[in-house]
Amino acid sequence: MLLSAAIRKSLASHHSRRAAIGIGHIGQFSVRSAHSSIARGAIKVLDVPNNPSLNNGINAFSTAAAAVNEHPATPSSPTPSPSREVADENPFVPTTERQYKFFRNVELTPSGVAIIRFDNPDKKVNTLSFALMREAEGLWEDEIGSNGDVKSVVFTSAKESGFIAGADIFDISSVDDKASLVPVIEEALQFFLRMKSKDVPMVAAIHGPALGGGLEWALWCDYRICTDSSSTKLGLPEVKLGLLPGFGGTQNLPALVGIQGGMDMMLTGKDIRPPKAKKMGLVDMVVAPQSLESVAIATAEGLANGTIKKSKPKKKSFMNRLIEDTPPGQNLMWDKVQKMVDKNTGGNYPAPYAIIDCVKYGLSHPKGLDKFKHERQGFAKLAATQESPALIGLFDGMNQMKKSSSSADPIAVKKVAVMGAGLMGAGIAQVTAEKGYDVLLKDRDDASLGRGVSYMNDNWGKKHKRKRMTKYQFNLNTSRVTPLSDDTESWKRHFSGADLVVEAVFESLDLKRKIVQQVESVTPDHCVFATNTSAIPIADIAAPGDEVKRPENIVGMHYFSPVPSMPLLEIIPHAGTSDEALATAFAVGNKQGKTCVVVKDVPGFYVNRCLGPVLVETTALVKEGVPIEKLDEAMKRFGMPVGPITLIDEVGVDVASKVASFLSEADLDVRMNGGDISLMSNMVEKGWLGKKSNQGFFTYEGKKGKKIGPDVTSYLKDFTGGKVSDMSEKDIQDRIASRLVNEAAKCLEDEIIENPVAGDIGLVFGIGFAPFKGGPFRYLDSVGVTSYVDRMNGFADTLGEQFEPCQLLKDYAASGKKFHG
Repeated sequence: MLLSAAIRKSLASHHSRRAAIGIGHIGQFSVRSAHSSIARGAIKVLDVPNNPSLNNGINAFSTAAAAVNEHPATPSSPTPSPSREVADENPFVPTTERQYKFFRNVELTPSGVAIIRFDNPDKKVNTLSFALMREAEGLWEDEIGSNGDVKSVVFTSAKESGFIAGADIFDISSVDDKASLVPVIEEALQFFLRMKSKDVPMVAAIHGPALGGGLEWALWCDYRICTDSSSTKLGLPEVKLGLLPGFGGTQNLPALVGIQGGMDMMLTGKDIRPPKAKKMGLVDMVVAPQSLESVAIATAEGLANGTIKKSKPKKKSFMNRLIEDTPPGQNLMWDKVQKMVDKNTGGNYPAPYAIIDCVKYGLSHPKGLDKFKHERQGFAKLAATQESPALIGLFDGMNQMKKSSSSADPIAVKKVAVMGAGLMGAGIAQVTAEKGYDVLLKDRDDASLGRGVSYMNDNWGKKHKRKRMTKYQFNLNTSRVTPLSDDTESWKRHFSGADLVVEAVFESLDLKRKIVQQVESVTPDHCVFATNTSAIPIADIAAPGDEVKRPENIVGMHYFSPVPSMPLLEIIPHAGTSDEALATAFAVGNKQGKTCVVVKDVPGFYVNRCLGPVLVETTALVKEGVPIEKLDEAMKRFGMPVGPITLIDEVGVDVASKVASFLSEADLDVRMNGGDISLMSNMVEKGWLGKKSNQGFFTYEGKKGKKIGPDVTSYLKDFTGGKVSDMSEKDIQDRIASRLVNEAAKCLEDEIIENPVAGDIGLVFGIGFAPFKGGPFRYLDSVGVTSYVDRMNGFADTLGEQFEPCQLLKDYAASGKKFHG
């Protein structure tokens, strides 16, 4: 990314040479940017063809493992409780064959290379924990520290799954007094310093994920080698959990790759793939997986005998020296970083600011250990914030959502058919093919089919162009998709081998039942039929009759648009759905990379059901004369990625009007009262459909942005009767948020969702409920259910019964219970 011309000009005033200054993507904080994509691009409210999406985004919590650093306890420091998993295990008993629990026996080569292999037999991946760090200290003391035969050390993993994928987040969560983490982290730092004091070369041999504390361990080494495997990735994603790197990462990473590269990694939490890691100096060598250990040993030997030089930070270009090593350059750089973080976080996430502070402190205190003390104090402070537990709760919730509630085994799915090649169908086909399934994509004619195939190929082409996909993977993905139309004579033969069919056609009950009939006539008896409806009850689609012969195989799979970038999938069984069909839908959704939430078969399911009262309350506030810009700004300050007015424009005024009308006629009763949804239906009649028509509440002028035009101003004046409200920001936030939160609680009360975790995950990943608040139920816990119920009762007294808290909230308020422990 180039700095603005203004900054270049300013910098040029201090130096004779003038040039563009690249600072990467500093400040693009992942949680904010990702949940912005979730809220704006995600909301497929009542399937409507060509529902627009704003941005492709990434799931902020998609890192392979937790990004929390784990820190050892010692007899001289407060000893946090062990993780849940460690606490439940039987004590480890050393044997000759296995002397250590978390490591293979140390191997010493004839040339004096000590090979230390991480290997936790109780987990699929290696993770750092208090217990591992304690054992590592003993291993080093007993076998390396005083052993004169050791000339160099190689750290690697005995697991194919990776180096170190992160940490057990519950080691941090289990500590009540977060200040006690400071001496614990200090002891860990002393261990790394003792490793360095041995003064023998250390090589990190990395295959698979090296994330969080895993990469920090590697940064203490003298040389880093990684494989060119697609599974290999390096990163410091602690920011995604509201934390910062605590094992020296804020100091060691910028020193190795430069301030700009280090800040980019730490503020975004992004994964770095091998080619880029080599280019930026994060690793010294990239090799084939089968060569990793032998090359690492040979490198360790060379480092020990002097034939290979120790790794040094990559030489900076003139412009990078100008930016990073001069006061004017640094001032401009930090100003740019601060502005980017402010913009992308809204000031709601303390972690990126703490990371900036740690790096700055290290630059001003380059000598001694004070910079590491400052870092660990910052880590403990962040661990004690409300934001970090909220984000950790979401991460834990994601892991919980990976486990199906069905006790049945899913059927083996090899071939998935997708009916409908529109935006949704093509997106479903894309993510399915990417995960290794054979895909049949069918539409009524070749023209419609061609648009769907082009959509997939364009998306894969962009990934390849951005080096996020190899040409081989591109070709493999395209080869997995078989396009079919009604005119394809062999389509029935192809469908005879389908194990799962996902229907993504127009929202028509008759049409969907006809498709069920068509599919059942050509597919095997075990084939599961999943409908992507977001409005029609699954029970109606599955009702036995002439069209439906296997209702037990029918289940809802409600994807969100755009499917390739949206993490949430609602799975909706009807009363007659078999356990096998439910388990199969869940297994396929998991493999597609989705976070699956099982939802009861009711109007709007969960996410859209919660959205309905928000739309109604938005119209009520507009009716009372609250300026639409003020509405948007208030909810952005609350932590939503966009305000409700912009949200309506983005998903389509027609779509929002349809969902509000549909739910107003459903079973939500008074909870859909209080507004005037003709605000939107009248706009639809005028052809003001939102951003897709360049006219909604805002007028869209391409690169010029958006504004409120005179026609809308006049319309809103008529709608409000000329009223202008000076309502406080807090009242706006509480009125909209309480309608959303109350409906989420009502869904839990009515068993529409299984538990509060599912409710939090659903709204964070479905409509972008502020991740730093942890979801509606963690939010209620933090503000207090009793006080929130009192606030809602006050609104109910003055505004109407639509604000009356549901019975579950009243019960929790009376008992003082919390939704999360």
